[in-house]
Amino acid sequence: MLYVWGLFDNSSHAATAILALGVSFQGVNLTIGLLVSAIVALYLALFASWLIQTILNEEVYPRKKVDRGVGISINRLISYAFVVVGISMAFSTLGIGMQNLTVIIGALGVGIGFGLQNIVNNFASGLILLFERSIKVGDVVQINGEWGLIKNLGLRATVVETFDRSELIVPNSDLVSATVTNWTLTDRQVRLIIPVGVAYGSDVDLVTRLLLQITEENPVVMKFPAPIVLFLNFGASSLDFELRCWVADIDKRLTIKDEINREIDRLFREHNIEIPFSQHDLHIRSIDTPARAALSEIKSVDATAPASVVSK
Repeated sequence: MLYVWGLFDNSSHAATAILALGVSFQGVNLTIGLLVSAIVALYLALFASWLIQTILNEEVYPRKKVDRGVGISINRLISYAFVVVGISMAFSTLGIGMQNLTVIIGALGVGIGFGLQNIVNNFASGLILLFERSIKVGDVVQINGEWGLIKNLGLRATVVETFDRSELIVPNSDLVSATVTNWTLTDRQVRLIIPVGVAYGSDVDLVTRLLLQITEENPVVMKFPAPIVLFLNFGASSLDFELRCWVADIDKRLTIKDEINREIDRLFREHNIEIPFSQHDLHIRSIDTPARAALSEIKSVDATAPASVVSK
């Protein structure tokens, strides 16, 4: 357009003049051309990051059978590394060296000191989680008594999806500093502990055999470590046992527990083994006057009523 208007001899001179436009700040000359070059350098770094991650996802990870959570952690580290490289290339293109970055770093330091401490802490904690891989995408964790599945490890926070399909946004610093139970850190095996109470007078050996039989007949229960039945206590209303067995996949934990409980109920009914309910004896030590009078009246009515009426 400038060439058409006759402001420049040709379009190349117009482009050169436009790219040379800029300002100077702190001894640094910023032109439109340098800004375009910096943006291109940053874009190339991001494109290289995307290309490498695509190759890893489609070629390397499937062939090496890399765990999904491990692959995501590696991709995040690659992405962060190329972002740093791209920003460095952009600053270098603009002619901003380490000496000129001192002012920027100082300003960031003041901002961090006043209001960005938590953000920087969460970001650093996120890097720790990626390097240590103590928590990965797909892990089953327990945080403050809440069970959930790690869905995403972000820069500031981690998304945990509970078994109720709600999502918890947990700051990364909490995952690093607090106690988190990771049920799938090394493998997906989990132990089931099923308490069982039977009535006093029940055959203890028969109860033990039946409980072990249930685990032996269930194809999902692991044979090693072997299931075990423990007679733990003489309870207030029952003989207290515990059935302990292992399941290979934590995702099947509740399903197997349901199957075992149903089979316990069925076999105990077949062998006349009673599962008692809680029983309590109530001793009345004192009673107020109106209640005593009402009870006396009821007793007197029962005593004077005809035998046929009482029998009814």
